[in-house]
Amino acid sequence: MRTRVVFNQKGGVGKSSIAVNLAAISAHQGHKTLLIDLDPQANSSQYLLGDDATYSADKPALEPNIENYFEEVLGTTQNKSLLGSAIGSILKGRAKGLESYVHQSPFKNLDVIPASPSLGTLAHALESKHKIYKLRDALQQLTGQYERVFIDTPPAFNFFTLSALIAADRVLIPFDCDVFSKRALQTLIENVLETQDDHNDRLEIEGIVVNQFQSQAKLPREVVKQLKDEGLPVLESMLPPSVVMKESHQKNLPLIHLASEHKLTVAYVTLFNEIESKK
Repeated sequence: MRTRVVFNQKGGVGKSSIAVNLAAISAHQGHKTLLIDLDPQANSSQYLLGDDATYSADKPALEPNIENYFEEVLGTTQNKSLLGSAIGSILKGRAKGLESYVHQSPFKNLDVIPASPSLGTLAHALESKHKIYKLRDALQQLTGQYERVFIDTPPAFNFFTLSALIAADRVLIPFDCDVFSKRALQTLIENVLETQDDHNDRLEIEGIVVNQFQSQAKLPREVVKQLKDEGLPVLESMLPPSVVMKESHQKNLPLIHLASEHKLTVAYVTLFNEIESKK
């Protein structure tokens, strides 16, 4: 099983679109694929599951979801702390596996564990009870059920992002070609390397995904050249801008199912094949 995190602390760089479309291509190529949405905005969940995963003041988040899983993790601790609890009740209170929170998407081979808008409220309790390795341990139990896992993260370096990085083999960093994104890259990479040193020595930066790349414009070409000159792992397959992405969001259809021959879809397939070719 190969687990990838799509992560950038800067919002608006196409993180969810990249996570969903790579997961959809993975599934389309025959890999049993799971997408886990850790971003409370739930863009990936809504992209794949449509209205079912759309929440509002009048409509609660789709359940079961990733928040329910972490609630179970906390509930386990509470059950264990009760003096005089019988062994049977302790065992009964143990957290269920991640498979209990999975929803089938409309697309073959592609499952989703949806996000929840209130996930962040659990962060302090999870941190204080040292639950940072629980997602990793739960994912290891899915080996054999899935071949590829993609994790969409919040645009912040918090408990849930760190949990994902600890659980993953590889990190993909979405990047749009502006100066602010370039400045944020150093901090982001430092966070990943620190996680590698402290928690997960098998974690590697698989590459920087250049999004919204306008090949005819001078500035994007210059920024990409600077990244490469600095020795950063820029992936060769870059994603051009296109209005078809908005249509894809609106119709809840990943590009491979909406417009398989479109230049943006072809760029995504090329990107997926490039990262898959890395050993």
